[in-house]
Amino acid sequence: MRIAVIPGDGIGKEVTEAAMLILENLDLPFEYVWLEAGDEAEKKYGKPLPDETLEEVKRCKAVLFGAAGETAADVIVKLRQELETYANVRPAKSFEGVKSIHKNVDMVIVRENTECLYKGIEFEVDGVAEAVRIISRKASERIVRFAFELAKREKRKRVTALHKANVMRKTCGLFKRVFYEVAREYERIEANDYYIDAACMYIAMDPWRFDVIVTTNMFGDIVSDLAAGIVGGLGLAPSANIGDEYAIFEPVHGAAFDIAGKGIANPTAMILTASMMLRHLGFEEEAKKVEKAVEKVLAEGKTTPDLGGNLKTMEMAEEILKAIE
Repeated sequence: MRIAVIPGDGIGKEVTEAAMLILENLDLPFEYVWLEAGDEAEKKYGKPLPDETLEEVKRCKAVLFGAAGETAADVIVKLRQELETYANVRPAKSFEGVKSIHKNVDMVIVRENTECLYKGIEFEVDGVAEAVRIISRKASERIVRFAFELAKREKRKRVTALHKANVMRKTCGLFKRVFYEVAREYERIEANDYYIDAACMYIAMDPWRFDVIVTTNMFGDIVSDLAAGIVGGLGLAPSANIGDEYAIFEPVHGAAFDIAGKGIANPTAMILTASMMLRHLGFEEEAKKVEKAVEKVLAEGKTTPDLGGNLKTMEMAEEILKAIE
């Protein structure tokens, strides 16, 4: 099974090395294909996502991606579009031993990944800038069904749609209508909805009311960072981009150039991202081993400076590997 590994820029390289330490010490039938993309690739090849990288990615079963810097829109966004990974899955879970705003939080944000304002359809004429928001019935139905199927598979009880249908009556109105149409097919799972602004308040003050959240592209991008903030930060936030044929796995954090090269980046998000990849590919037991090891290490107070610890990036990875073994 071929896995494309794209470290990218900044701390992407460091956290990818940490995740690979874990993966390469598990008994997995993977062939890793190392590829280039990002700011450095642009300087080297004249484009941030070289044609060779894109062609090779399409020969692989999954992509493990570190981070991209200024070229992120031309790399990870393009990869999502090219591979049609329409569902962005971002868990937000609190961990024992990690200082956070709230405890016992366990939610999953399912974000539509292909349209909305992130289509990048923009114009500027005579000092007026305009952006076009695309929301389609097809994409809305696909992502809502994905969210309900995830809830069903993980035995979660509720799916909540976030929107702003009272203002954006056509685009969010369509999304909300489709949500409740699909919800009728899942009678055993509760369905409700909130306006996006109220939902942000509830995530900050009462996150336990959420189980699975489903929303449009830009809203999902924003609320997933908010959710990460209440459980300890982006250093703990993994994510997956899932399509019918391909899947891309990347931590929610970016390239973080301010700490790149110092060896202090938190690899937890990337290691949890790798465990999401394992589960997606059918390696459930190995995924559980990785997740339990992460929980054990964090509960013991072993972590990197962003969470108040003193471990280096690879030292954290080594502790997690010891916990697995």
